[in-house]
Amino acid sequence: MKLDILAIGAHPDDVELGCGGTIAKEISNGKSVGIIDLTRGELGTRGTEETRAEESAEAAKILGVSVRENLGFADGFFVNDKKHQLEIIKMIRKYQPEIVLCNAIDDRHIDHGKGSKLVSDACFLSGLKKIETEMDGISQEQWRPKLVYHYIQWKNIEPDFVVDISDFIEMKEKAVYAYKTQFFDPASKEPETPISSKNFTDSINYRARDLGRLVGVKFAEGFTSERYVAVENLFDLK
Repeated sequence: MKLDILAIGAHPDDVELGCGGTIAKEISNGKSVGIIDLTRGELGTRGTEETRAEESAEAAKILGVSVRENLGFADGFFVNDKKHQLEIIKMIRKYQPEIVLCNAIDDRHIDHGKGSKLVSDACFLSGLKKIETEMDGISQEQWRPKLVYHYIQWKNIEPDFVVDISDFIEMKEKAVYAYKTQFFDPASKEPETPISSKNFTDSINYRARDLGRLVGVKFAEGFTSERYVAVENLFDLK
């Protein structure tokens, strides 16, 4: 299955939080989108590996993605090495995306920065013919995504560009809230975490609203780019 966009996150919920609105918008425009989670989020304070799997499946259903896979890397302990790069290369070659969206280049959680660099490196290596991979006993052909963009997470990193998600903020929030064990719930008896506070839940909306304010729309999501962002002409800019 060839995809237009492959969104990759270190943990289930990274993609929804970082670029859920953009994914929903692109799907509405007829693009095919898939999600790959590097880990199962098994070290998360709240919930379990099993509940996280159920929640990620529900979130994928809400967004309408074509496929979602989990690579089962060790939460908190995966590294950017040949073994892990090859597993991601297999996924890139399997789905042949034009665009890859991945974790923030620098963030509070150590897996986010690690995951960002790991995926970025794998995107480059996937285009090298002499790196041989197989899937289901069949040799894969090299494939390099045209573009790699990094969504913004905990830290307020200055974006290189933003996407208007005004018509999709509600779908983004619904997909995020599918992770009901992870976020604010006044009835929950689980320990509090930085992302389980009401302030964090509220930030999903007000951060998107603030980015939208800065570009003259209601809601937006921000991204950073590894290279200059090019446009055909000045009228492509809003």
